[in-house]
This record gives sequence, C-alpha cells and structure tokens, in this order.
Amino acid sequence: MSPGGAHKTSIPEAVVRVLDEFSAAFSVEPRLWAEADKGGHTRLYPFGPVPDAPVPDACRIEVPTRTGAGLVLEIPGRAGQPARAAGSVVRHAIGRLWDYSEAVRYYSDEISERHEEINLLYSVSETLGSFLSLKEAARLILTEVCEVMAARRGSLWVLDERESCLHLVASVGAEGRETPITTDDPHAVTARVLREGTPLILADGGGDGEAHAPRSDELPRGTEPVLSVPIRFTPSAGGPRPVGVLNLIGRRHGGRFKSSDRKLLSAIASQVGAALENNRLVRERLERERVTRELELAHDLQMQLLPDSATFDPGRVAARVESAASVAGDLYQFFRMPGDRLGVMIGDVSTHGFPAALIMARTMSAATIYAAEVHAPARVFQEVGTALIDDLESTEMYLTLFYALVDPDRRELLYANAGHPHAFVVRDDGETERLGALDPPMGMAGVRGYQQRAVPWNAGTDLLLLFTDGLSDNLVSGSRVAGERRVVKEAARLRRRPVSEIVDALFTLGGQGATAADDRTALVLRI
Repeated sequence: MSPGGAHKTSIPEAVVRVLDEFSAAFSVEPRLWAEADKGGHTRLYPFGPVPDAPVPDACRIEVPTRTGAGLVLEIPGRAGQPARAAGSVVRHAIGRLWDYSEAVRYYSDEISERHEEINLLYSVSETLGSFLSLKEAARLILTEVCEVMAARRGSLWVLDERESCLHLVASVGAEGRETPITTDDPHAVTARVLREGTPLILADGGGDGEAHAPRSDELPRGTEPVLSVPIRFTPSAGGPRPVGVLNLIGRRHGGRFKSSDRKLLSAIASQVGAALENNRLVRERLERERVTRELELAHDLQMQLLPDSATFDPGRVAARVESAASVAGDLYQFFRMPGDRLGVMIGDVSTHGFPAALIMARTMSAATIYAAEVHAPARVFQEVGTALIDDLESTEMYLTLFYALVDPDRRELLYANAGHPHAFVVRDDGETERLGALDPPMGMAGVRGYQQRAVPWNAGTDLLLLFTDGLSDNLVSGSRVAGERRVVKEAARLRRRPVSEIVDALFTLGGQGATAADDRTALVLRI
C-alpha cells in the first residue's frame, strides 16, 4: 500500500463504527484503504497520525462494493485467526454500508440539485410575473440560470417575424455575438434550433463531431460546449410556434451539458415563451392605444380647423362634418367678405383617412389665404389648384371643390365648381336649382383656367344647400341619384326652418347612429 493521509470526510460514519467495534472486540488496529485517483491506495481508517508503514504479515481482504470503490481491509499480522476470520465477514458489512452510504449521498445530491432547479424555476416564474422590462427580466433570468447550471455565457434571442431574423434581447457572462441572426443562416446554431424546433447539445461548439455542423453563435468553433433550446408559445387554439431561442455556452468547471440540463432549460424556455408572447401582446396593445390617442388628437385638431358655424353666424349658416375614420377628407369653410358678402366652400377629397386629411388641411389653408386676396371664385380656384397640384399628383388623389360668394345686396350668388356634384339653391317656393360643375375636379386635369357663374339670389328666402356624397350615396340601396333626391327633398321640405335644424335633419335621414362608409358633410346657408 502506498502511503497517504486519512480523511475523515471520505468514509461513511457507519463504516467507522463497524471498524471501531471490530478493533475493540479483537484488540487489533485494522486499516481500511481505497484506490487513489493517481494509482496506489489512500488510508481511510484509522484517523490521526498513524504511521502508514506496511504492517508485517498483514492480512489484506478486498471489500466488495457495487460502486467499485476499490476498498481493502487490512488486518495486522499479530492478530489471531479469529480476528482474520471475522474480518472476512465484516468486509461484507463494510461493503454494504459503503454502498448504502454512497446511495444516500447520491440521492441527497440529486434532491439538492432538484431543489435548486425547482427554486430556479420558481424564481424564473416570479421574475417573469414582475413588472420588469423584458430586457431586465431576461438578464436576471440568464444570471440565475448560468449560476445554477455553471454556464459561462447565456443569451436570449427573440424572433422578429417581419424581418425574419433573431435579435439579442439579453446576455450575461462571456462576450459573444450581438448582431442579428437571419432565420435561414445555415451556419448558426441559434437559427438551426429555431427552424427545427428541437433542443441541441454540442460537445465542443462543433456539432458533436460533424464535419459541417453549424457553428455556435457565441464563441469560436471547437472551444465551448453549447446547449441551445427553442422558445415556443402554444396558444389556446392551434399548435406551438417559435418565438425565440435560449442559449448556454461553456461550462465554468469543464465538461459538457447533459440531458438533464436540456430538460431544465427547456422548462425555463416554456415559461419564457409565454412571457414573450405576453410582452408582444402588451406592446401591441400599447401601440394601439398610442395610435388611438394620436388619432383622437388628430381628429380634435382637424375639427378645430373647421369654423364653428354656431360662433360664425348661427342664424344664417350651419355646417357639420362626420368622418368615417378618425380624420376626414371632407371640408367646409366660411369667409366674411367686404360689403356684407359671405363666401362658403365645401370640398371632398377622393379618399378618407390621413392622406385625405392632409390634403383637406392644405386646401383650407390655401383657400383662406386666396379668398381674402383675390375674392373672385375662379381666381381663388386658380391659386388653390396651383398650391395643391404637387400634393395631388404625388398622392394620386383628386379633390372636388365648390366655392360661392353670396352678395345679398346685389341679389347674386357667384360660384365656381370643380367637379362637386351636390350643390343646390332651394327657392322659397320649394323649387331647386343645381349649381352644376363648371370644371373637372382638381388633380384630374392639372392646373388650368377655372370658370365661374352667377345666379340670382333672393336674400332672406333662398337656401344654399351643399353636401358631400357620403351623406347621400347609401340612403337608397343601389341608387345614388335617389339618395341625392332624398336629401334635396328633405332640405326643401324644411326650407323655412332654422338652418341648424335642417343640417341636423339631413344627418338623421339614414337613421340615428348609422355608420357611414364615407365622410359626411352638409352646409346650409340663408342670408
């Protein structure tokens, strides 16, 4: 036996008691040896400064164990035959006690390890359930995972379906790749795991010895073991879908990742998958709320651009816009002119929503400027058309526009009409006159000269009725003409009522709370 100091912690207490009792019963000093890692044997018993010199004529008995510990029981040469015979019996008890102790130690370690894993899963669940940001939660989780699983680096990658690539959300430990990974990258472990949806263990970052295996996304090939698992989310209806990848790279104490590590990391990944989906839904909800707030703000701002007829001249003019979307492409405008004249305008952009709203705002701005400068409707259209031509051509939209200058003293209505179909004068006797289009809509024929026309106006009795097709098109199924007639007929019936009541009545023709597919606008004037 080669010399070696005895270590009390390396021998089960039950074996020590048996040897103590054996020593007392036979008045001998037995020794127990175990095979050393580098050859030879190490003394396990007795403890203390006992000489390790070989005992002359000692009896050496191998102790059988299931673990193959290589135990040898040494009985001193001076011991009698009974002691040696008893040693042959005791060796079986020592072997069994050794095996039992090793089994207890193994299962204690297993329970401790499982306890650590359960604590890790619980901690991950708590972290994901907190109000931390995704990046902060991912960093905390990776830190704990790397600590428990003795990994040198951990990284969490999230799939961006629109870009078809994986983005690094968080990483801890050693330096590694941070640039996005395309999902079809044939050389990236992370991309492969996402595509195949199967966990992957690489012994040294090189694909278990495969000559052309994907490389690790984190460290140079052939230097580190890698454990990579897909992160999936399973909705209540439908199959699971990939949302990311969780990677561990390198072991702090050497060795490779095991199947138990894969199972644990997969369990963590399933929790992370639900959290990523929740995070995505929260982001989408916040984005929708942001867009809704912006649309509401845009709607309020746009409505503020329109003049309030109640404060302008409520007894003589009334107008109203209801948008099909948050913002409208319809517009109306009033202009006070010298000599008690009143300018009124209505327009309809070919679409609705934000693009139409921008054209609407540009039109109102230009009309306000030029109506005050040039007065004549045809000249106003010429200037407005020049101001809008680039916007209309770039957006491929067009604009129907009607502008009338009413002069009660001269008993005249002077108007220009660029393709607007719904402009009428309702006379005191109920007869109606269409103020037809004199030119095509702006944006259809480029900038050109515009025409104007004068018609008689009976101050105080005649009614100017303007509206957009959103008000009339859906009133009568299958007939826009019939819908227009219904609006004009209703206005004629109510011609002697206050102008605000007429406008309100026109908006209830389709029923209270009716949803319009297009912006609706009406303007009624009596001066």
